[in-house]
Amino acid sequence: MRRGIAASALVVALAVSMAACGSSGSSSDGKADGPVTLTYWDTSNATNEAPNYQELVKKFEAANPTIKVDFVNVPFDQAQNKLQTAMGAKGAPDVFRSEVGWTAAFAKAGYLEPLDGTPAAADTSAFQPSLIQQAKYDGKLYGVPLVTDTLGLLYNKDLFAKAGITEAPKTWDELKADAATVKDKDGVDGFWLKAADGYYAMPFLFGEGTDTVDAAGKKITITSPEAVKGIETYKSMFTSPGTAKADVTTDAYAHMMDAFNSGKVAAIIQGPWEITNIYKGSAFADKKNLGIAAVPAGSGGKAGAPTGGHNISVYAGSDAAHKAAAEKFAAFMTSAESQAFIAQKNSTLPTRSDAFTADVKADPGIAGFQAVLASAKPRPELPEYSSLFASLGTNLGKAVQGTSTQDALSTVATDYAKLLPGFAK
Repeated sequence: MRRGIAASALVVALAVSMAACGSSGSSSDGKADGPVTLTYWDTSNATNEAPNYQELVKKFEAANPTIKVDFVNVPFDQAQNKLQTAMGAKGAPDVFRSEVGWTAAFAKAGYLEPLDGTPAAADTSAFQPSLIQQAKYDGKLYGVPLVTDTLGLLYNKDLFAKAGITEAPKTWDELKADAATVKDKDGVDGFWLKAADGYYAMPFLFGEGTDTVDAAGKKITITSPEAVKGIETYKSMFTSPGTAKADVTTDAYAHMMDAFNSGKVAAIIQGPWEITNIYKGSAFADKKNLGIAAVPAGSGGKAGAPTGGHNISVYAGSDAAHKAAAEKFAAFMTSAESQAFIAQKNSTLPTRSDAFTADVKADPGIAGFQAVLASAKPRPELPEYSSLFASLGTNLGKAVQGTSTQDALSTVATDYAKLLPGFAK
């Protein structure tokens, strides 16, 4: 999935025409009338990932012959608003894949069923603790971690080696120096950063020890000196020798990936969801040519990238029979066996330690991201947090085209104040 492109505010329900797709095959008293049919909304990539999830669903149906699953693939960039609309209209799927930033917001709205004490939450101790914490709201669990991710520095080892670079850069200044060297020695851009996207800018804020907001202190921090410094560094990544100029077109993401996959740029900031596509690129016919390192550090050695991923959540509006079946389905999809299966098929990161089998770690992409996952920053328990990326991305796009950093971030702070009325600027 492409991070940051579904960050519109959950508080705004778009007028999306939805066919009712909730529970089926049950009587009005909540008891199953014959086999239960679950509607499951999947938001994975329809071409590379969804077929493997469909195969996993078939395994579930074979093991649970009284439960059928209506698998519906919904494009990730449309899913947030479609779910919001469907749940508000009582026409939601019984169970669905919820981006980690959506879970708390949906829970706050009363759309999700608490999973504490259910079969879905039977193995919570096996999951990375921070991922379980991200799936909670107001002390209750509203999702089971299905897949996790973060951002890392992905680089072409051959291009680095030809330029005489022997290790991945550890700071943004080192990355800029390496980019210039690659341009001089190899004749291609050394680095390409996705512009006008708040999610991809987060490592620059974390690199200065700050965030968009201080959730615990209820304070908007996007205009702090640290944030301004981080975004100034961000802007410099588009103007330094050897770095690609800011692409703010609607196809910017595809342009970046095409350039990296074909060897026309040596390094990018990206997540594990693109690994399967990268392996198809001419520059990475040999998978070992893909280098993966932690995102570079900012001032004083500070570094970090956001923790992303998806939970499986259960719709609170379904009847008892469908909730029970959905909880069983969530447990199956997040089991160690299922997670290992998906990891090997999609090159995505499992959320539980017992799914990192030898076969899973044989994938250099997974092994590389597992090494950097420990430095990822978990999201705060703030329902509106996912929505903060929208204004940040829009105004970063203006900043890289000439608007001053201070003016751009002041506009972001004003937008945040409307979204977070209890927060001080």
